[in-house]
Parts: sequence; C-alpha cells; structure tokens
Amino acid sequence: MLDEFNLVASTYRGRENELLSELWYFLRDLGDPRARASTTGLPGLTVLYTKLDPLRVVEEARERVRREPWYFRYLLKLVPIEVCIPAELEAIRRAALELAAKKLREGETYKVEVRKRLTTLSRRELIEAIASGISNKVNLEAPDKIVLVEIIGRVAGVSVIEPKYILSVQKLRRESAGEVL
Repeated sequence: MLDEFNLVASTYRGRENELLSELWYFLRDLGDPRARASTTGLPGLTVLYTKLDPLRVVEEARERVRREPWYFRYLLKLVPIEVCIPAELEAIRRAALELAAKKLREGETYKVEVRKRLTTLSRRELIEAIASGISNKVNLEAPDKIVLVEIIGRVAGVSVIEPKYILSVQKLRRESAGEVL
C-alpha cells in the first residue's frame, strides 16, 4: 500500500484492479499520466496519489457522472485526502487541528468523522481529541465542514472538507435520475 495518498476510492469486493485501471485513465485524461495507485489489502478499498488537487479530481468525477452516468463502472465512492501522517493519536490530532485552523471559518459548523481499518485506535478517543481543540459548534446532521480521518493500518489521511467533496457515485446517479423525471 502507498504510504502517501491523496484519494481513497472504494469499489465492489474483488473489483479493486478494475477500479484502479478506471481511475488511472480518468486521472490521465485530467492531466496526470503518472498517478500512482494501490490496493490496500482490504476488500473494495484502494488508495491513489495524484499530482492534481484531490478536491478538483472529485469535482471533475462528479461532473463526469452527471454528464455520463455510466462512465465509472467500478467506482462507488471517492474521498480526497489533504495530508497523510502516521496513524498515531497525537499525530492525527495535530494534523486535524492544523487543517481545521486553516479551513474552518468562524461561525461554521463541523463534525468529526473517523473511518478506521486495521488499527486498534479508539474512534471515540480520536473524536474527543480532535473536537476538544476546535471551538466551532458541532452539527452532526448538516455540518458546513467535515473533519475526516481515514485510517488504513499504519497510515492516516486527514482532510477538512465540505460534505460535497465526499463523492458517492450511486447517490449522485439516483439524484440525477430524480432531476430527469
């Protein structure tokens, strides 16, 4: 698995290699012919590193799904990662608080979302460690920003993003179909 990645992508169990091929072509079309990608050893989960802005990649993927709903055959979810660090409580807390200080404006609400795999770190401890350092109000239903922590084994990816940057292809297809009707 890559030690540094800026996109986490999920697919159907056993379709990881097809997903990676699909995303390599997509990233090449966007201007990165040297994107790196790897499976994680977990069913359906892959990671990628691109020189492109991961938020822009998600926006482009969203637009592609809107224009061509079946362009992605294997991509289920695409999530941008802003920084990779060792999967240690203090390192994660520090990275999350630094990003939150830069990206969370006064008056904006947030929630901390932790997705952990292959680790014994406690989700509750991580959320408490991060939330205790942020003075903004929490909104679990409709936050302005999400403090996202993706832990895969010994590597953690952290982002502070608007909810729209977590792309669910199936959800977007359903919403687009509803617009057409």
